[in-house]
Amino acid sequence: MSDRLLSEISLIRKLKLNQLMIFEQVLESRSVMRAAHEMRLSQSAVTKVVQELESCFDGALFARSNRGVVPTELGLLLGRRVRSLMAELRHMTDELNDLRLGTSGHVVVGTLISASARLLPRAIALLKSRSPGVLVTVREGPNTRLFPALSTGDIDVVVGRIPERELPLAGALPLVHEGLFDESLCAVVGNGYCRAHGNAVRLAELVALPWILPTADSPSRLSTEQLFREAGLPLPVDIVESLSMLTNLGLLMETSRIALMPRLAAEQFKNAGLLQILDLPETGAFGTVGFSRRANREHSAACQTFISCLREVAAEVVCV
Repeated sequence: MSDRLLSEISLIRKLKLNQLMIFEQVLESRSVMRAAHEMRLSQSAVTKVVQELESCFDGALFARSNRGVVPTELGLLLGRRVRSLMAELRHMTDELNDLRLGTSGHVVVGTLISASARLLPRAIALLKSRSPGVLVTVREGPNTRLFPALSTGDIDVVVGRIPERELPLAGALPLVHEGLFDESLCAVVGNGYCRAHGNAVRLAELVALPWILPTADSPSRLSTEQLFREAGLPLPVDIVESLSMLTNLGLLMETSRIALMPRLAAEQFKNAGLLQILDLPETGAFGTVGFSRRANREHSAACQTFISCLREVAAEVVCV
């Protein structure tokens, strides 16, 4: 028996599943206290587990800060592997439930604003009408955070704007992207906008006003910058950068800011009486909305059903 194999067997014998679960919770929460609360353990018990793992891997996994704990390079490396392992365990549980019950499972969905207002809620509703026992967990964030989680199996599918092929993010990870429909941008304002600024009808009349723009690291920011550039205009100076749907809605309803939003989402908020759409000739393409999944994974029955629901709902949305 080789020394490497003996080392692997020794490590496996030392490690326990509950240790890795506790480590993952500390890594996720960046706090021993919060991890202990989430797992209903004492802080001393969580600290002991971390110390046991550090002894096992012969190095510090976390460094203390004034805000909690920060993972070391070793901690980040172990974290990537532990997340993949936990994802595999979750998939195994889903497959066993599919075999035994047929209608259960767990689907973890990552999303952005382009899908979270209309496409995703309808797809989830359709899935739950067909398989009420399936648990759906939605995680919101930029693709720069969602795609790495998708590649490790921590997320099953990401629904939103598909990155352009020329962007590094599109091909950096083993992912498959499927477009469902093309979406356009439109400018939206709250109901108090006209009282504050009148009825401007061109982008040049609005550039000096306060805006909400996507964050600089989001692909939708590229579309926004291109819109102003093609109109021969600089970016607005008074801006708030946000991808948070609730924050953006609150700002639009409480202030006279302007935001760019995918048209399907904007129309839903307009029909609800929350926002108004400005009829600007310059607004153009937002990009292709669809979903992304791992290229090298066979999905659970629940996830496959969810993807079918996405395709079905997308076809209805395009026809409306």
